[in-house]
Amino acid sequence: MRKYLLPAIALCLANTHSLAQNETEKIKQEGLKNSQVMNIAFHLTDESGPRLTNSPGFLRAANWAKDELTRMGLVNATLEPWGDFGKGWEQTRCYVAMTAPYYVPMIAIPRAWTGSTPGKKMINSDVILIKAKDSAELYQKYAGALKGKIVMLYSRDTLKPSFEPDGVRFSHEALDKMANAKPDTTRRVLTGRRPQGLAARLWENFCKNEKPALVLSMNGLGNDGTLFVQNGSSPSKDSSRYFAWVMLSSDDYLRVQRLVEAGQKVEMEADVKTKFYDNDIKGYNVIAEIPGTDPVLKNEIVMLGGHLDSWQGATGATDNAAGCAVMMEAVRIIKALGLQPKRTIRIALWSGEEQGLLGSRAYVRNHFADPADMVLKPEHGNISAYYNLDNGTGRIRGVYLQGNAAAGAIFTKWLEPFYELDAKTITINNTGGTDHLAFDGVGIPGFQFIQDEIEYDTRTHHTNMDTYDHLVPEDLKQAATIVASFVYNTAQRDEKIPRKELPKPRSGGRNF
Repeated sequence: MRKYLLPAIALCLANTHSLAQNETEKIKQEGLKNSQVMNIAFHLTDESGPRLTNSPGFLRAANWAKDELTRMGLVNATLEPWGDFGKGWEQTRCYVAMTAPYYVPMIAIPRAWTGSTPGKKMINSDVILIKAKDSAELYQKYAGALKGKIVMLYSRDTLKPSFEPDGVRFSHEALDKMANAKPDTTRRVLTGRRPQGLAARLWENFCKNEKPALVLSMNGLGNDGTLFVQNGSSPSKDSSRYFAWVMLSSDDYLRVQRLVEAGQKVEMEADVKTKFYDNDIKGYNVIAEIPGTDPVLKNEIVMLGGHLDSWQGATGATDNAAGCAVMMEAVRIIKALGLQPKRTIRIALWSGEEQGLLGSRAYVRNHFADPADMVLKPEHGNISAYYNLDNGTGRIRGVYLQGNAAAGAIFTKWLEPFYELDAKTITINNTGGTDHLAFDGVGIPGFQFIQDEIEYDTRTHHTNMDTYDHLVPEDLKQAATIVASFVYNTAQRDEKIPRKELPKPRSGGRNF
């Protein structure tokens, strides 16, 4: 009997292995040859516009994504409320130009949740350059002199030439270093956001009291027309306290500063208009599912996602329409091939990520556990893993294990079919800054993929350059194909992905 049984077992294993290979090849063919990822990205960027949470652009994108996921064949597609976020906001007009000593239009973008220039017409004003060594000098020299004026703070920054390329990929040496990294046993506790500096708070309060017509600030992180811009206030504050506040390109700001400092009379005109939305202050995540088919495992879930919200300076293409488009394309691939996952596959497109992972953290609290007390909800035991993508347009080079060593061998095997696509690296390293941390923070296996940076930190991240044209189509096709394979493999695996030790409760609820 034994000599007949072993060949039978071997044949069964061979057939299983062959089936897995066939499914992987089908996923590769569909993902690389029939991709819809750039079409999805177009709808999320050019068509929807900037996607600041609770803005009209965000809601356009969220509703389109919900409907598109339904058209793909997913079920239970919904905009799921996760709690109060605050007011929506958008810029409706922004024109800033220097008119004397000569005319030049400026590159300017309003800071999020800031107000409008007064009145319905263009404002015209000379520019006041504020130089004060302390608060006493600030009030002594400038109190009562700023109302209705265009003002700017003196900056000591200077621009430096860029000698390094903007776009880069991981070198083999860098990937080898990741692969050979040792586990980091350092305990880290995030205690909250870095407090706003005393000088910044003083300046903001001074402007609220003095009521200038427009405040200029300098983009200190970029040059060559790239403008890094985020918020100037909070969605939860009283909008009546907001003043018009724009970020200028570094080149424009320093030119104006030099002219004023040289004694030139500098005049500017501006028309900045913003709009607040407070009819619905709740935040929403887009959720949809591919139902599981196994009688036992269908109640378990595999999750994948990325954050749908962006900043207001552009259309948030690399941060993070790219990740959302890849995740939507991954579930499209699975549905297009008619694959029947054993576990339920659930996609989530988060909101409020840019304000502190708000959408994913609230979702985890609502569904799985609150890190403040670590009392586990029933769903906590049913989730196998969460996969995230949020580092730009670059192709996937591997996976950050987030300290989960037991998952390493599994992921190494799953990457083998993609070695030819330059995805080979498994690192024990943690990576931070995005939504997988919400899951990892309550003991759920949460993973971020290693991506080539391309221009992410140098040119597109939170800038006016974060547009559709900075996406790399072949990279996104590769990424969606690998994500589809990982998600489907996780859904088919007999056991859930191994877990790390359950975290202890942390005061304040933030253990990541």
